[in-house]
Amino acid sequence: MPSIELRTRQSLALTPRLQQSVRLLQLSSLEFQQELRTALDTNPFLEYDSTDTEDVALATATSGDDAGAMPATDTVAAAEPESLPSGSDTMESAGQDDIPGDFSGDYSSRGSARQNGDSGSSDPAEWARSQPTLREQLHDALRLYRLEDRDRAVARFIIEALDDDGYLRQELSDLADSVELQPELTEEDLLVALRLVQSLDRPGLGARSLSECLSLQLNALPADTPGRDVALQVVDHHLERLARREQAELQKQIGCSAEELRVACALVRKLDPKPGNTYGRTEDNYVVPDVIVRQARNKWVVSINPAVQPRARVHRMYAELFAQSAGASRSPLAQQLQEARWLIRNAQQRFDTIQRVAECIVAHQKAFFQYGEIALKPMVLRDVAEELGLHESTISRATGNKYMATPRGIFEFKHFFPRELGTESGGTCSAAAVRALLKEMIAAENTRDPLTDVTLARMLADQGVLVARRTVAKYRHLMKVPPAELRRQV
Repeated sequence: MPSIELRTRQSLALTPRLQQSVRLLQLSSLEFQQELRTALDTNPFLEYDSTDTEDVALATATSGDDAGAMPATDTVAAAEPESLPSGSDTMESAGQDDIPGDFSGDYSSRGSARQNGDSGSSDPAEWARSQPTLREQLHDALRLYRLEDRDRAVARFIIEALDDDGYLRQELSDLADSVELQPELTEEDLLVALRLVQSLDRPGLGARSLSECLSLQLNALPADTPGRDVALQVVDHHLERLARREQAELQKQIGCSAEELRVACALVRKLDPKPGNTYGRTEDNYVVPDVIVRQARNKWVVSINPAVQPRARVHRMYAELFAQSAGASRSPLAQQLQEARWLIRNAQQRFDTIQRVAECIVAHQKAFFQYGEIALKPMVLRDVAEELGLHESTISRATGNKYMATPRGIFEFKHFFPRELGTESGGTCSAAAVRALLKEMIAAENTRDPLTDVTLARMLADQGVLVARRTVAKYRHLMKVPPAELRRQV
């Protein structure tokens, strides 16, 4: 029979403020800025903080010392942080005086490997690699030619019509209809301009098909290049057979020997099917680092990037007027005021946690900053969680989509947690160190007799690192290094 029964049960539930704190911590810097902008647009109690970035960062760095005397504030940058453990005797908290003033700009996803030493100032442009885009490079090359205004305009139009990989995928007839010039453009005019563009820079740019791209590169080679004539026949008429590895049929159709075909195929494999990819891209393929690491007085200093620090605060006048109004606690605006204060405090807690995690990472991986990838030590999230007294899931959120600007470049936090591998002596080394060793071995190999995966595994074993052949193949694939037969040069 149906019955009613009462039971008591305990369960954990995240409060709305804690849910917001967890969500903000796992956001990237760009996502966090978007979240902050949305809050500024929708919450009337939030306003943009026009305080200078340097003053904001300085207030953040010094508020820990004046925590007992400093009154509570609703400004993000001046909120009282938690006390931060140093993590190592070589670590120190950085004030704004230790931070280069130009770090508010953008950063590329890969910086240049450069040591700054003990210099008190640094230019962030030294850490960012600026590479011209495909169109910029072609426009610069076009300026060297003495052309009529009309011919120059047509060539510029062709350049702008190229895809990012260097191909022209629009029909010339369609391009002629989309340009208004007097007299009207013809396909012949565009074809002449296209031939000019194809000769401006790397061979293969401006091609309308893969066959034309490879043919342009082969025609740019010296006429006495071994296998060039047979390779031209392959790319012009038999690319599909080459892709299917139909060697016998290719030899029959072209009428060449097996050795001539082998040399020609090896020559074709060396060509670049997408020559435009070697140039810089115009899209935003960069990241903004959350923290900046630099060396000062033989110590590695970690500081939050001022460019990503939130610049928002509770509007004091609105908050005071609302508090003086009758029935304020029952108004729907009371929830928005509470959410505004939660956002300010949770944002500060987010940056405090990120800095603590970054300091711990730098303390554990000091050798990396001195010697590079080969000195990266094995580390797991649990090591940082135990040292900071935080849960492992919190460390995972604090390291996901977070980046660190260092003199050796910009790296994701996850980069400093390589997998542990065993050695012959019973010790351990990191997977990143093994990849660095493999890179050095492949760079020093004989290109006529490249090292196979088995040979690389044996060479690593001679140095005391025990890895299987399939592990070497996996690391080689991650480094985007082709197998030995494709690295062989005739």
